[in-house]
Amino acid sequence: MSARETAGDRPRPGGLAPAAVALAATLAVVGWLLLGAPGNLYVGYAGGPIAMAAAVVACWQVGSTAPLPRAVRSFWRQLRYAGVFLLISAVISLLRANNNTGLSPYVGLPMLAGVVILMVAMLRLPFGERTALGWLRALLDGATVAVASTLIFWYVVLDLAPPGTSLVARIAAAVVGVSGVLLLVVIGKAAAAPSAAVHPASLRVLAVAPLVDMAGTILLIAGEQRGRLTLSVLALPLVALSMAVSAHLQRREPGAPAQPVIGAAQRSIFNLLPFIAVTATAALVVSVSAQEMSTRQRTVIIGAVLIAGFVVARQLLSLHENNIALRGIRRQQAELERLALSDNLTGLLNRTGFGMALAERIDERLPATALLIDIDDFKMINDTLGPAAGDQLLYHLGQRLREHCRPGEPAARLGGDEYAVLLPTDDPVVAEAATARLLAGLGEPFRIGDQQLLLHASAGIAVAADGESADEVQRNADIAMYAAKESGKASWVRFEPRMRQDMTLHARLAGELHDAIVQGQLRLVYQPVFDLETGALHGAEALVRWRHPTRGFVSPGDFIPVAERSGLIVPLGSWVLREACEQLARWRAAFGPGAIEAINVNVAVRQLRDGGFVDEVAAVLSETGLTSRNLIIEVTESSVVDGWQVRETLQALHEMGVRLALDDFGTGQSSLSLLRAFPVDVLKLDKSFVDGIAEGADRGRLAVAAAVAQLAEYLQLKAVAEGIENAEQLERLREMGYRYGQGFFMAKPLPAEECGKLMSAPPVQVGVSSA
Repeated sequence: MSARETAGDRPRPGGLAPAAVALAATLAVVGWLLLGAPGNLYVGYAGGPIAMAAAVVACWQVGSTAPLPRAVRSFWRQLRYAGVFLLISAVISLLRANNNTGLSPYVGLPMLAGVVILMVAMLRLPFGERTALGWLRALLDGATVAVASTLIFWYVVLDLAPPGTSLVARIAAAVVGVSGVLLLVVIGKAAAAPSAAVHPASLRVLAVAPLVDMAGTILLIAGEQRGRLTLSVLALPLVALSMAVSAHLQRREPGAPAQPVIGAAQRSIFNLLPFIAVTATAALVVSVSAQEMSTRQRTVIIGAVLIAGFVVARQLLSLHENNIALRGIRRQQAELERLALSDNLTGLLNRTGFGMALAERIDERLPATALLIDIDDFKMINDTLGPAAGDQLLYHLGQRLREHCRPGEPAARLGGDEYAVLLPTDDPVVAEAATARLLAGLGEPFRIGDQQLLLHASAGIAVAADGESADEVQRNADIAMYAAKESGKASWVRFEPRMRQDMTLHARLAGELHDAIVQGQLRLVYQPVFDLETGALHGAEALVRWRHPTRGFVSPGDFIPVAERSGLIVPLGSWVLREACEQLARWRAAFGPGAIEAINVNVAVRQLRDGGFVDEVAAVLSETGLTSRNLIIEVTESSVVDGWQVRETLQALHEMGVRLALDDFGTGQSSLSLLRAFPVDVLKLDKSFVDGIAEGADRGRLAVAAAVAQLAEYLQLKAVAEGIENAEQLERLREMGYRYGQGFFMAKPLPAEECGKLMSAPPVQVGVSSA
């Protein structure tokens, strides 16, 4: 960057000097007039050239050195040229000081040239729409003001001119005066424009020039001798002062501040000039119509008709523009409504749009059924594929759903992997058939990139009953959908009123469970794990129990699902972890080497998703004086495949030294593949397979149980059989190679004191007779 460019970024010293000179010259003329205009008239007229020369210098400074846009610099250069013509007019006035009795054409023509140049400069600034309609609107406004001001000048001002005023002087006065009015309109529109390039304050100061021009023209042609003299000597200094001050403001504030584009802010007194012109002309017409018609009076009437025509055309143009704007607003409104009611990703209805469509059918008493569809295990798929591929899959799901919907069945994406369809029926059989059709369509394979995916979905059906609102129907469908997931996924369930009661009971039970955790109503029992070869106590699994003050014993099968659904499983699991570790610490302190080495604690998937769970385990072990070898975390197969957060948590626990047990092994769909990715230490054979190994039982279950034992031996894992209920099962498991087992046959879940007694007791007899 050059030094000149750097210097141009700020006003140079002395930028105020031209404005100061113009102000001094103007004040000198004012003082001369206040003293009664003593002496030679040359003294009074000398202020005009001095002030105008200063204004020309000020415009030259701004146009040459200020860091302004090219269009603005061009404006100030043209303003400088206008100032030069006005300077010529001022010099002529000075030379004819003793003969200035009116507006001489030698003075008026240069002045008119300056006004025209200034108007051209203004017209090049952005003062409205640069369209054909914008220019036509500006032309009609200008024509209205021009005709009205011409009539007033010609009929009123020139009629008052003293006898002997030449026709050339009269015409020059009218042209200069009308040009001043037009210039005032142009300056006003440019100053009020939202994209004003020249600083608005500068433009407003420049408005002094046309005002002085109009006043001066009127007084010079039709005023008294004193007023004529005052404006003769003071008009050009005032115009020069406005130009110099305007240039200084532009130089001080190079950037034009942004104007807010709102209706009230765009209104200006300048925009009222066409209407003021119409009012003035109407008054003139009334005055003329009261007199006998003459050629001049007929001219006024013709001018009035022209103005009326311009105004009518202007209003028709505004009406046309309003219609265009209204159509645009309606299009924008329709687009905004579409965007507000549709899903950005799939183009289907969104939750709001679906709710409105359902409410509309219900309000019109038309049959309606809400079908809510949720993709099973989508979180795991999304974590595996990544967000971009996940979004692509959601898009294809929406398109697949749209393809299988029949006419009159609008589809929606409510958010995430949850979709909905509005079925125009209240027949449960028809609704169920439509649900089966849509789920079958979603069950066809999807191809995403080079992968082929097979998805399943769960659905809830809710038929709108009399008196139900759209929100209630959607809520019923949501309840049914969760019931479908709990029943095993990849299915649908139709809402029944009892389900809402169940939800209410679950919510009430969740509140009571929260109080139970806080008030200490929970306790732990311990399911012993035995060595099937020696009969010695090998370990124990901590199980939570709840004895309600009024309900009595509450089954874990009732309150554990409530805890998982409500989120209370996290504080409940934290309590179980700490209580179990504290109990093991007490056993080890009491029984020494006879105590079990580790305690088994079940952990829910919600706990594993928590990034602070690993730190919580470490803190509990440290506070209870245990090591990582003293804790075995039991997780289900469904927890392991939940997502990357769970996998990272399990890997961190494994690296800490905490042993991990895969509970209910064999019941999942990908049990064998889990062993490759999951850092497992213990396999716990599910009770359903233990039930199947008795004599005469399912040979398939027997084969699975034997295969799990062999797999554990091959992978050097510990195999534990769950749910042993008789001696025959125990013996068969021992023959298969199972070293450890638990079940009611050997011991039921025991309180801590009774479980501790087993640690000091001799091994139980676990063998059976071969007879």
